[in-house]
Amino acid sequence: MSGHSKWHSIKHKKGAADAKRGKIFTRLIKELTVAARTGGGDPDMNPRLRTIVQEAKQIKMPAENINRAISRGTGEEPGVSYEEAQYEGYGPGGAAVIVDVLTDNKNRTVGELRHLLEKHGGNLAAANAVAWMFHKKGYIVIEKTKADEEKLMTAVLDAGADDLQDDDDNWEVLSTPEAFPAVNEAVKKLGVEPATAQVSMIPQNYVKLEGKAAQQMVRLMEALEEHDDVQHVWSNFDISEKEIEASLA
Repeated sequence: MSGHSKWHSIKHKKGAADAKRGKIFTRLIKELTVAARTGGGDPDMNPRLRTIVQEAKQIKMPAENINRAISRGTGEEPGVSYEEAQYEGYGPGGAAVIVDVLTDNKNRTVGELRHLLEKHGGNLAAANAVAWMFHKKGYIVIEKTKADEEKLMTAVLDAGADDLQDDDDNWEVLSTPEAFPAVNEAVKKLGVEPATAQVSMIPQNYVKLEGKAAQQMVRLMEALEEHDDVQHVWSNFDISEKEIEASLA
């Protein structure tokens, strides 16, 4: 199983997602605002906004919160202006790290990210230092118990997916970022709710981490994901499920 998938699947099982619902709401409100600002407030005409609205509804965000965030993005309501930025770095053991942020103060955010990386055995790097190790892909994870392989494969490939991969307990569907909204919609039409569905930075190769480096990496991922300005963290670590669970305990 890929490190990224394994990490999120274990956190999901432990109920970490529910415990951090407030943090997830904050992330999605920022994403709704920026998506509406850049592509308009109509989800039918703005695929990026439509995908985020679906995610917000999936975690039962109130419609009022969704509409207010969109209105801030289109300028109908006053609100903070956020900038998108991506930072790159290295974690313990040389694992590559990419951090997507939405912030109202880039100088503050980059300083805080540098501090978190250094505190947990990593360091901030220059632009394009690690990005070349990843492919930007639509990435959907479906639990095997929720979908029939043949029906799922037919639906996603017809919708434009590149591949359906067997990942232990899950199916992983990969597509181009452009095809992702249609592929995600095809999965939902089967009555299947994905465990993960987003445009992701998928590593080309993985770095195996064990012992102290693995524990430090898990703590670094936790710290980065806790940061208010961080939207997504991508990494190419490969850590055993047992070590991840022990570090999260």
